[in-house]
Amino acid sequence: MSASEADAAKEAAPAKKAAPVKSTGVKKAAENAAATKPAVAKKAPAKKTSAKKAAAKRVAARASGAEKAAVAKPPKNESRAALVRRARRINRELAEVYPYAHPELDFENPFQLLIATVLSAQTTDLRVNQTTPTLFAKYPSPEDLAVANPEEVEEILRPCGFFRAKTKSVIGLSKALAEQFGGEVPGRLEDLVKLPGVGRKTAFVVLGNAFGRPGITVDTHFQRLVRRWKWTEETDPDKIEAAVGALFPKNDWTDLSHHVIWHGRRICHARKPACGACPIAPLCPAYGEGETDPEKAKKLLKYEKGGFPGQRLKPPQAYLDAGGRPAPPLGAG
Repeated sequence: MSASEADAAKEAAPAKKAAPVKSTGVKKAAENAAATKPAVAKKAPAKKTSAKKAAAKRVAARASGAEKAAVAKPPKNESRAALVRRARRINRELAEVYPYAHPELDFENPFQLLIATVLSAQTTDLRVNQTTPTLFAKYPSPEDLAVANPEEVEEILRPCGFFRAKTKSVIGLSKALAEQFGGEVPGRLEDLVKLPGVGRKTAFVVLGNAFGRPGITVDTHFQRLVRRWKWTEETDPDKIEAAVGALFPKNDWTDLSHHVIWHGRRICHARKPACGACPIAPLCPAYGEGETDPEKAKKLLKYEKGGFPGQRLKPPQAYLDAGGRPAPPLGAG
């Protein structure tokens, strides 16, 4: 072997020894790569299946009407501007749901509405509507009721509850109307609240619905809902009236009152709201306090939304045209 050939053999020998080391490193890398690939391959189908399931759920939710309720709720730190926008949108949504919303007390003139509103305290409008036909048939004017026998009036008003106190109020305010206002119901807030048994809530019902003058009716339904919706945290009716009134144009106040009160009676109940059937669920911070299952929620609906009669014996024609049914008279069915 020549010197050059020996040198070449020496150079080749280390290369042969090193080769197994390199192949081992490559082999380990290959094994690691091979071990990694199957894991990636297994995850991909899982994601695809999950996406399909989510899409299927969305389709099912859309079909049942539940998807709307799953929309994110209003933020905790809501700005004043955002609150105004949300509040007004709620009113617009409710106006579409209850385009026929109206006062649910039967009346033919301001005097009848005033008396009926006073009688509605701590009872239902339905019970008042079933009682007032007899009352107004016997005492059609303030002058007639002002000189009525209290015992006879008490007997008529007995179904309304607290009939003695209510008798005193309606006779007293009738005397005031006859003596101070010529037998006419005044159309000013400051005059109405001076009458016996008449507060701001009653006054705004009369002003808004008998005289067309905007007012907010803060009854128990209204108080409950505006706090659920985080429009205000106030609990005093006068402060609630001021806080909510500041969110809306004055011309919206009367209809706003009807929309909120109707929603409180029909869907957003005190004890168990029908959240799963609520048209404004995406805008409500209290969504989930009640029944969220759409089918179960439907069973909680009241009055025309649940196929039951309304509260008025003589409702407006628009209500009847929309499928509403008049309430039965006292003692019927």
